Amino acid sequence: MIVSVNPKPSLKEFSDLMMRTDKLLNEDAIKRPKYYASRGGNPLEDDVKAALDESAVGTSFAGTIEKVSGQRFPDIVAAKFYGVEVKSTKDDHWTSTGSSILETTRVSDVERIYMTFGKLGGNPIEFLSKPYEECLSGIAVTHMPRYLIDMRLNKGETIFDKMGIPYDDLRTMDNPISPVAKYYREQLKPGESLWWAGENVAEEVVPATMRVWHNVDADEKKRCVVYACVHFPEVFKGNYDRYSLWLASIGIVNSNVRDGFSAGGQEEMMTSEGVIVKMPAIYRRVKTYKDMIIQMLKHDVFVEFDRCDENMLNERILRWCKEVSKVSASDTDLSYDVLSREMLKNR
Repeated sequence: MIVSVNPKPSLKEFSDLMMRTDKLLNEDAIKRPKYYASRGGNPLEDDVKAALDESAVGTSFAGTIEKVSGQRFPDIVAAKFYGVEVKSTKDDHWTSTGSSILETTRVSDVERIYMTFGKLGGNPIEFLSKPYEECLSGIAVTHMPRYLIDMRLNKGETIFDKMGIPYDDLRTMDNPISPVAKYYREQLKPGESLWWAGENVAEEVVPATMRVWHNVDADEKKRCVVYACVHFPEVFKGNYDRYSLWLASIGIVNSNVRDGFSAGGQEEMMTSEGVIVKMPAIYRRVKTYKDMIIQMLKHDVFVEFDRCDENMLNERILRWCKEVSKVSASDTDLSYDVLSREMLKNR
């Protein structure tokens, strides 16, 4: 991050500084395309800072621009109150994945941020800077919800326009995850999955504080894993995106979410014909938490697929086995066979 340490210049002055910086970078990229094609990450931040320093000569920003070390947001600060976040792509487009929506590492006192984006693929190599909130098109989930960058957005097309919540309002909320999840839930089409289960999602209370996974007690971890198995069947094929977002929505951050399902190697399961087969480690979770899964299937309403009308719990269990097996990384028929046998055993 780069920071400026001067008394607060006007936003117009900062905007002019960014325009001059873009011009300088683009002119240099025409002269040295191979140089910039090899840049990215920290080296590109150094290039942007150098261009900012040169562009700031004779202005209120002269001598105030600093690159912030460590994992801070934004990358560069100018005159204490302004920041520059540097992003780039090696491809020939203006889109990328941005920073976390939580902004927990934001530098204090920084009020306005610009995005400086380097399109380092294609010909010509180009740079473009815009107000940060004007180039965020949506939100994606890795281990945390992150903004999606699109430097070519038109006015009224940002994620904040879509949600009807200004950027500054969202970023200063105690829990910005909640309105984001609510917005995406409202966009779902019939048959698509929701962010979380239940009929009164809007009324649910979401913790304002965040916890890391290793600070969650063992019983709650079990409930989270069971919830994932029941409501997010795609975890059976190694897709943890929606589960990760759900965890974040209840105030839990898990940077190693895969381990909760894949650790421990393959699990031996028995088919309906008595043959022992080896299945992925997540099937061990079914064995271990079978009773908890059944209780959740008994009381919860499905939201990831059409609502069950069956009155019998066994039918609902089989329906779940079918839905899981359809998306499992294993053979569909084999998965259904071993799951249904295990789940209905002794019933």
